[in-house]
Amino acid sequence: MKKLQQKVEKFCEENGYKNITEYVLLDLVSEVGEVSKEVLKITDYGKKPLEYSAGLKDEIGDSFYSLILVANTLNINLEEALDQALEKYKKRLQNGSVGSESENVL
Repeated sequence: MKKLQQKVEKFCEENGYKNITEYVLLDLVSEVGEVSKEVLKITDYGKKPLEYSAGLKDEIGDSFYSLILVANTLNINLEEALDQALEKYKKRLQNGSVGSESENVL
């Protein structure tokens, strides 16, 4: 993951792209929305099975790039963040669910 973060950082430096956290975060939300839009288009709003498409791959790539930008802007190590998330989901699965509601049980 660190190599991917460095690759994006280098790309930004070489192209003079300045990362403003709020804008980068808005880009991430927008790109994830584009993934959803592509899924709806592919499945005809759930009437057909989801299949691979070049458009979906493109939108996931854009989302991933935007996520890396957010992490880089906030100096977050994505590998560490992923490890923490996996540990959290492991605990949730042990409680019978991957949903966050399992953490809110008193």
